[in-house]
Amino acid sequence: MLLIPLSVVLVFAIGAVFLWSVRSGQFDDLEGPAHRVVADDDRPRGAGGGGSPDLTNIKPADDGQR
Repeated sequence: MLLIPLSVVLVFAIGAVFLWSVRSGQFDDLEGPAHRVVADDDRPRGAGGGGSPDLTNIKPADDGQR
């Protein structure tokens, strides 16, 4: 007896939340965050230099086998 009215209220609540998210811009840029995750950024973060070390100037060790 109460199941149908509760399900109708739930559908309207879900619809209202979905419309709010669309109007507030939650779905504007779906690909940007995915590209930022894989973007190559070798700059250290912040003043503490807590980023990844710069590995571009590393030379291979000379093991004497030439």
